[in-house]
Amino acid sequence: MRPNDRKYLKSHEWCKIENGIATIGITDHAVAHLSDLVFLDLPNKGASVKVGESFGEIESVKAVSSLYAPVSGEVVDANRSLPDNLDWLSQEPFGKAWMIKVKVSSQSPDLLDAKTYETHCQAEG
Repeated sequence: MRPNDRKYLKSHEWCKIENGIATIGITDHAVAHLSDLVFLDLPNKGASVKVGESFGEIESVKAVSSLYAPVSGEVVDANRSLPDNLDWLSQEPFGKAWMIKVKVSSQSPDLLDAKTYETHCQAEG
């Protein structure tokens, strides 16, 4: 079961909001489907992100996938170590493999709790 202390998008991003700051990453389900990861592009500190819009890309040997923002706001931090350590996404997708931190101005109405996200993943196959 995925952590209950965060919310999920059907596109497999997660966010954990604490004190108005959302920590954002991708789920273990996304990592498993992407398999061999080769590249990650993240926004810089100070960039703006908008709910439902791409904030970066992740590339595997199979495909390039956009990363979608579960919140709107300003990027206050980016995990600059992650692009050089893509194996962290397989090891700790909900821990040290976080991608960006955003000062939240609004959040997606489509965020799911862990149980609902789990059901979505099972239906997706």
